[in-house]
Amino acid sequence: MRYIRVIGYKMKIEYNKHRVEYLLSLFKMTVGELLSSINKGLKTPITWEDIDSDEIELNYLKRIDKVFNKGLLYYYDPTVPVKDKKVSVFFRKESFTSELNIGARKRVREFEDIKTQISAISIMSHFDMKRVLRTYSLDENPREVAFALRGSLLPEFTSSKRDYLKSFINKLGKNNILVLEFVDTFNKKEKANIDGFYIGPNAIVLKRNQDALSREIFTLCHELGHYLLDKEDVDELDFAKVTDQSPEISEVEKWCNSFAFFLLLGQENARKLESIALYDYRVDYGHDLVASISKETNLSRLAIFTNLFLQHRMTYADYSNVRDNLHEQYLTRKEKERQEKENRIAAGEKISGRNPKPIQSNLIYDIYNYALNKGVVTEYEYCSALNIKPNDISRVFYEGSH
Repeated sequence: MRYIRVIGYKMKIEYNKHRVEYLLSLFKMTVGELLSSINKGLKTPITWEDIDSDEIELNYLKRIDKVFNKGLLYYYDPTVPVKDKKVSVFFRKESFTSELNIGARKRVREFEDIKTQISAISIMSHFDMKRVLRTYSLDENPREVAFALRGSLLPEFTSSKRDYLKSFINKLGKNNILVLEFVDTFNKKEKANIDGFYIGPNAIVLKRNQDALSREIFTLCHELGHYLLDKEDVDELDFAKVTDQSPEISEVEKWCNSFAFFLLLGQENARKLESIALYDYRVDYGHDLVASISKETNLSRLAIFTNLFLQHRMTYADYSNVRDNLHEQYLTRKEKERQEKENRIAAGEKISGRNPKPIQSNLIYDIYNYALNKGVVTEYEYCSALNIKPNDISRVFYEGSH
């Protein structure tokens, strides 16, 4: 029997403390991280002793649930959850390539739940989501695998990176690979320090990178590599962090990076790059060739130079100089954009402040259209999942996402 006890101005309720312990394990969060999060703005901090009890102040529980977003009724359930590997990648893997902050861990859990929901709807409506592509191994050459799959996986090239990314996501959807994108808006307090991740058996999640769409496209290719290997991980892909200590990168990450690079590069451009033995001052570090290939492939110049360094076709000193110069160019461009925006505002021009919407894969529309037709989801659930208004149901149902 659950009860509420009032002491002075404080309201205490009975709850299942083991569920908080379970969530800490599920999110790979320490007690210190939880306390740091829930104590923000408090003069008198909450202690672990306040939480590790059979009853808790209601306001404390509300603060805890702002971290985990499970709903207060979750903590009233007397049963103790079991750490099942099927529930989360955090139970399946002990460590990850990147050191995940709280924002990243919350995003992973959010999309694990979304993926589970979509999988359940697919199963109930008998929508075929079986794996289409076979599983590859680390023994297979990632370059050759990339060249072999390039024609069937990459969309028709376009210089519009956003259109290219959307087409790429939909092309993968035709192979039953579910790609989801999220946006960390400028005012989000806990931004995820990751670029993307793969959750078996068929889901890839990307973080919107409005300032570097080439990086987001490369991330999608990298996570596609994880899908092909069927090796789950959560990644931060930053070429600027590559150093002469790169051999410490795992074999899986090396494979996925190589696969991603050659998938976007293609055989013809690979031959062009290989026509130069050493990229140094004698060939002006290959700037013209690299810029040309970058425009033709949606690979960033930094990604190409990084690969040249890793292939020992560029010294680390030269690579560092080129990398730093590219970073300076990026900062200069961003400052120019900022000043132009300020000038437009000063001139009285209204700047749209709406948050960007994530790309929605056509595969999502196909699944929910099928489920609605089969009566597995209601119209309300259909509208909520696809973020549409009830009046648009007929249009979306018959026309799809186009």
